[in-house]
Order: sequence, then C-alpha cells, then structure tokens
Amino acid sequence: MKNKINSGSRRLKKRELQEKIMEFLLKQNKQSFNYKQIAFGIDATNPQSRLDIINLLDELVAAEEIQEVGLGKYKAFSNRGTENVGYFVRRSNGKNAVVIDEEQIMVAERNSMHALNGDKVRVMVSAARAGREPEAQVIEILEAKDQVFIGTLKVDKTYSALVTDSKFLAADIIIPRNKLKGGKSGDKAIVRITCWKDDEMNPRGEVVDVLGKKGENTAEMHAILAEFGLPYKYPDNVEKAAEKIDAGITPEEVAKREDFRNVTTFTIDPRDAKDFDDALSIRQLANGNWEVGVHIADVTHYVRPGSVIDKEAQKRATSVYLVDRTIPMLPERLSNGICSLRPDEEKLTFSAIFEMDSKANVINSRIGRTAIKSNRRFTYEEAQEIIETGKGDYAREINVLNELAKQLRRRRYDAGALEFDRAEVRFEIDETGKPISVYFKESKDANKLIEEFMLLANLTVAESIGKVPKGKKAKSFVYRIHDNPNPEKIGNLALIASRFGYKLTTEGRAKEVNKSVNRLLKDVKGKGEENMLSILAIRSMAKAVYTTENVGHYGLAMDYYTHFTSPIRRYPDMMVHRLLAKYADGGRSVDKNKLEEECRHDSDMEQLAANAERASIRYKQVEFMKDRLGEIYDGVISGVTEWGFYVELTDSMCEGLVPVRDLADDYYDYDEKNYCLIGRRHGTRYTLGDQVKVQVARADLDRKQLDFALISDSGNPNKPLEPKKPGKRHEPGKSKTRSHGGNKRRK
Repeated sequence: MKNKINSGSRRLKKRELQEKIMEFLLKQNKQSFNYKQIAFGIDATNPQSRLDIINLLDELVAAEEIQEVGLGKYKAFSNRGTENVGYFVRRSNGKNAVVIDEEQIMVAERNSMHALNGDKVRVMVSAARAGREPEAQVIEILEAKDQVFIGTLKVDKTYSALVTDSKFLAADIIIPRNKLKGGKSGDKAIVRITCWKDDEMNPRGEVVDVLGKKGENTAEMHAILAEFGLPYKYPDNVEKAAEKIDAGITPEEVAKREDFRNVTTFTIDPRDAKDFDDALSIRQLANGNWEVGVHIADVTHYVRPGSVIDKEAQKRATSVYLVDRTIPMLPERLSNGICSLRPDEEKLTFSAIFEMDSKANVINSRIGRTAIKSNRRFTYEEAQEIIETGKGDYAREINVLNELAKQLRRRRYDAGALEFDRAEVRFEIDETGKPISVYFKESKDANKLIEEFMLLANLTVAESIGKVPKGKKAKSFVYRIHDNPNPEKIGNLALIASRFGYKLTTEGRAKEVNKSVNRLLKDVKGKGEENMLSILAIRSMAKAVYTTENVGHYGLAMDYYTHFTSPIRRYPDMMVHRLLAKYADGGRSVDKNKLEEECRHDSDMEQLAANAERASIRYKQVEFMKDRLGEIYDGVISGVTEWGFYVELTDSMCEGLVPVRDLADDYYDYDEKNYCLIGRRHGTRYTLGDQVKVQVARADLDRKQLDFALISDSGNPNKPLEPKKPGKRHEPGKSKTRSHGGNKRRK
C-alpha cells in the first residue's frame, strides 16, 4: 500500500503532495481512506504536510478530481486515468464511443486517433464527474478492422473523393487519381481507407470496385450487399469447379440408396423459385397408413469437404434474398441445376420417411439417402387452388397431405408453439428494377402444408442424434435453438396488455406462457390495439441461432430442432447432412469446439443476410414513395424513439420517420417503458400502435429513409395510457405484421 518518497521529515510542496495523493488513490481506486491513512500511505509524516493533505483533499473534491464517499473518507473515481481495451464505435454524427464490457464511453474526435468503427483500441478513461459523463481517449489502435466504405465518386479536375453513404463515417475519403480504378464522377464505388494522418480532416483511400452509376438498380443492390460485407459475385475458380462436376446418376449410386423414383413425388415452391431443395412423396400402405417422404437435395454428395466450392459456401453460410434477386450460396450450376429437384429428372436426395396414420401420428420413421424423380412442380398458388377446389393434378395426394399437416399443426399449437400471422411485403418491379406496386404475400394452407412437414423432418433428425438412452452421451451436433423470451420484455408486454383488459401469463412453464401469448394474439384480432400488442409480442422474443448446446426451440415448443431441409441455401444444413452420414457409418463424435465456432459464424452470416434483405426492402420502399411526395396516407405508429416515431403506412407497409424536431407544438420526452413520446406542456402522447395520418415529406435513397409530416391523429391532448371513452386517446390501429423471407428459411 505504501508509496515511500523518503520525505517523512520535510514539508512537501503543494504540487508534489497533490501528485502523490492522486497516485496513491488511483492505485487503490476500489478503497476509500481518511487523511491519516493517506498520509501514512505516501509517507508524509511531517505535521505540516498532514495539515496540507486535509486542505488538499477538500480542494480535490471541489475540483471533482476525487470523491468523498463518507464523512472524511476519500477515494479516486473508479475509472479515472485507467487504461482499458474496447471496441471503437464511430458515428457520422460525431458521437463516437468505445465499448468496454458492454458500457459505451464517449470519445471526442480529437481523442480518437481516427479509429474506425469496430477497431480494437486501448483507451485512457477519465473520471465521471458530477453532471458529466466519463470520456475516453484512444492511445493505441490494437487491431484495425478490415473494412470498406460504399458511396458515390466525385471526380473533377482538381479533386477526387468518395462521398460515403455510411452512418459510421462523416468525412469524404480522398482518392488519388491513380487509385480510381476507372471510376468516374457519379459512379457507385467501394473504397478502402489506406491512411488517415492525425493532422488531416479526411482519410485517404483507393477504389476496390466500381459498381455502376448511382441510381441504377444493380449498382444499388450490389452496394447494399457490399455495405454488409456480403459477396455480390462468384469467384471464377468456384464457377469453373462447379462446371466440372459430373451430374450423372449411376446405377451403382442408386443401388446404395432407397429408390423412390416410382413413388408419387412433387415440389411446392414460390412461383419465382429456381432452387427446389425439398420435395414430398406420398403413397398409401397396405395397412391403410400413409408413407410420407420429405426428400432434400443431397448437396453434400456433390460438394466435398475442403473443396473450393465447399470453402466458398462455408464462408457465405447462406443465400441472400434481396427484393429483386437471390445471391445463391452455391454456384447456379448446383443450386438451380444439378441439385435442384426439378420435375421429370432423377435426383439424389437425403430423406426423412414417415409412416403416419389418418390422425397424423408418426408410427415409425427412418432417415437415409434416396433417389427420386419428381412428377410435378407446383407453385404455392396452384397447390392452394387444388386445396380449395379439390380439383387438379394429384388432388387426392395434396389434400391428404394438407389434412395431415393441419393435424400436426394443431398438436404443435396445443403443445405451446407460438402462432404469429405473417404477411410479407413484396414489390412488382419493372424491367429496370423500379418498383411499380406493392402487394402482400400471406401464408395459406399450401405454404403451411410444406412448412409443417419440414418442421417434422427437422425435429426427427435432431432427435435422432440428440435423444439418446439414459447414461449415454449425445454426439456433437448442430441445433437450431430459440431461447426463452426476455423476462423484462414479456413482463412489459403483460403490463401494456393489462391496460387494454388482457391478462398474460408471464411465469411458469413455456407451454403455458406461449398459450397465453397465442390467446392474446387471437383475442386482439381486428381490434384497435392489435398492431401495438402484436409488435410488442414479436419484440419480446429471442433470436433463433445455431449452436451445439441444445436448449430446445421455445417458439416451436420443441425440445430438439435442427436445420436439415435447405442445404442448397444454408450451410448448417450441409453440416447436418455430413454429420448424419458420418454417425450412420459409426463415426466418432466431431470436435465440439470447432463445430460451435462454425455455428457462430453461420448465425452471424444469417443476421447479416437478414439485415441486407431489410435494407433492400427499405431502399425499394423509399424508391416507391419518392414519386409520391406530398401525398397523404393513413398509418400506424410502428416504433418510438427519442428522435421521433416511425409510421407504417396501412396500404403499403412502407415505413417512415416523423422526426421529433418537426413536432413544433410541444417539447416531447421519450418514455421508453411505455413506448411513447409525451408532450411536456399539453401531455399529448404518441404511442406504439396509434393510428395517424401523415404526408410524405422527404425520400432519401442514400440513407434509405422516408420522412413523414404528421397531418392529424385520432387522439386528443392528455391522452392516458388506459383506454377510456372512444375519441379520448389515440386509437391503436390494425396493421399487418411484416415478415422478411419465406417460411422455409427462417425457422
């Protein structure tokens, strides 16, 4: 504890004494001391020095250099002058920060060393003083994150730069003439920063790729992919490797498999699909039961571990679905050709086969490699028409499958599975990529038929590995898990719901909680509060991820679940196929740590792909509304933040911001707990789910953001949270729930 300075008998100068006090307290920053302990700790035994210490301690407290935590007890601010390591967060609005142990600490630009977003940095953290937040200063960039920036080139006779679209960088990037890579003014480009000197306002960089003219559809879609670090083209060597694959199916290979080529088999997919990775077969057995086969493209028969195709697929981890295009995980020769279960072509598959009685009880099941020949390719619309009319190709088979699927679904909901109605927003796009209309795609019986059998196959495969006899250890496997909801969020949902007269169970078994949520969603159907409570219910749920640690799937109410059914577009499914084959051949359990690392990568890439998909939808929404500036629409408040509230238009699901700065009638405070903005003078509330009328004010394609101006709403000042007589509050409105992506790829 002591900090000896050999000065016990002499009086220390004030500056010297102050330095020694600060040094001592900083070294012991978790403890507090009185003046005698401090004097002893710095070996200041001179009586006059002790008197000086008493006076100095008062001065240091007044200057907020140290804190008095009790009568006569002093300590340093816990983070005063301490070094820490964290990750830098750069914002284009100048509000930079460093994240240390999940806490954000502000970093002024002058103290940033021009660190970029995501860089690992060493910082010196100052004290949190009264009325002020702590600040940090970057003293070393430990790991510079490899990143690029997307924007528009500005090139003239004296100057060339990239004007970025990034929310992580406000400054333009200066580009030397010989680093433009042929880019011209107005081109959309990807640029890498090569240096950023301490005394310069702007970084310098070089063009990595020129995407095309700003505003051109392909250039903008590729820019979105690049923004999220996702590939937008295939390496030539991977394409060439795919071309060399032999697509032929030999009698020797078929002999190793169960032969379903003469069993009625068909696919049901979206009308614009090309990668058919699942098919259903059905036949009635002699005992009256039904044999249903869920046949999945046997991608891993063609894609060998460690090959260039496999490495590329592993890196991508998933296909990416933008508004107007699919960026496949596998080369098109595989995804749309060799592996795609196209009609009237013999294909190799990996299958889950079920014997089911008329009540959809699974009598027995088996998993193995098969060969099939699809008799017919149905779109969802064609299958739905057969279900509704009872007429068409394979009508009996489709209707039997539909009845079995309905019973499977009913049992799943009885077991406590969550039931969210989902509608996807889709755009009708012209030949240039411009959106000309918006429509909604809702999940009907044909979609649910396929979904139900895919869920059954995924459950059965997961159980086949994870469910082992007592006393035996399950082998390492890839699970798709969905954790319990956030207790605070589900509690908040219950509190808000109670204000509308609904009771929600928040504690106890997952089955009971989920049944309560389903009951709530059913009860609010068609009512004013439907949109608000549906949004809150969705937001209270955790995200599904891949992992080797099985905790079950909360939303599906399944103890075991995996992804087996989409290996053309998801790498985890390929991993599952390989593990099944390895373990079926008696192979030993694979390295769990390595498998978990791959799972984390796949989960991260799935999230990036989902973010890119949402960004492409936002871009098309803004592009669609750009021609409608000044027009007035009905909408529902879909999000509330301190900077304003978001409104989703009722007839198109396009979402835009009503900035709080434009609400000129009052000063509004953000009530995070109750999802609303509240006016200080008049008490007017703008709450999640409120119906409003807005005018399209701005459409910024670079930021992918719509700004709305509030025209009117259905409420009055001093609107309470509790519902009273009609017309005395905002009446929450009904709106569809947005879902991005098809049923088969998100579970």
